[in-house]
Amino acid sequence: MASIDEHILKTAKEVVVKFIECGRLSPTGFAETFQSVYKVVDETVKSRQKPPEKEPEAKIQGPAHKPQTSGKKS
Repeated sequence: MASIDEHILKTAKEVVVKFIECGRLSPTGFAETFQSVYKVVDETVKSRQKPPEKEPEAKIQGPAHKPQTSGKKS
């Protein structure tokens, strides 16, 4: 899970840095904007993750069913 968290952190940082580079955000607003962007990216990624698949449970099988024979030979 740490790998996903690292990717989320890097993505949020890059988004905010791009906002600063484009002039849409002042560097003084980094902390507040970073928290907002991080939260959105984190929620989006984690809501899209598939839960870990469980191993299929072993099915309990009873004795094999064999057709009954009458004992007569034809």
